[in-house]
Amino acid sequence: MHGIDIVKPDWPAPANVRAVMTTRDGGASSGPYASLNLAMHVGDDEAAVGENRRRLRAALRLPSELVWLEQVHGTDVAVLPGLVSGAADAVVSFTPGAVCAVLVADCLPVFLADRDGDRVGLAHAGWRGLAAGVVEAAVAALDCDPTQLLAWLGPSIGPRAFEVGPEVRESFMTKDPASAGDFRRGHDGRFFADLPALARRRLAACGVESVHGGDWCTFSDPERFYSYRRDGATGRMAALAWLA
Repeated sequence: MHGIDIVKPDWPAPANVRAVMTTRDGGASSGPYASLNLAMHVGDDEAAVGENRRRLRAALRLPSELVWLEQVHGTDVAVLPGLVSGAADAVVSFTPGAVCAVLVADCLPVFLADRDGDRVGLAHAGWRGLAAGVVEAAVAALDCDPTQLLAWLGPSIGPRAFEVGPEVRESFMTKDPASAGDFRRGHDGRFFADLPALARRRLAACGVESVHGGDWCTFSDPERFYSYRRDGATGRMAALAWLA
């Protein structure tokens, strides 16, 4: 799309729901940030990031300026419009033209929309936020019957690459002992965690029945996706959702 590579959710959302996930292709950044890094906080040249954001808005013909919130692995939810900055790991909108956005580079972007096409949201779900309840917070903020919600799980670090300590497994099992099935043993007492499976479990517990995606691994595809776990110094991709 005009030089910018994107991933579109494969989900049965209404026609007026717009949702895309950027990749690392099509921007002006160089080095470890090559090329469509959209984050100002990772050490990239600010002019390059500004150009990347300009290209993104032009390529997607976005209906409004993007609000770039700071993701802190918490459960706060921002409601658009009416917000220009701040920290939040989920964002929702009931207003056509207000574009929700979260930045990711291994954490799981959870896209949400209702079947009537009058509300949309995103959750930035790393393991800390997921364990703390960011998905539940986003679903609650959408303020509708959760059985009427659709979810799509975007690119994130996959279950073959995401090795964590036993405390991560315990943080999930404390609330849901059955989540032990979403971890497999790794090396030296560690475990491989399946973020998409854990998110599906949380969505199901909220009453969200229609869940799609969860098949893209950021870690295993360095040509297309940024991965903090793989590279350390790296860029960030954006998950975007809005109502037309």
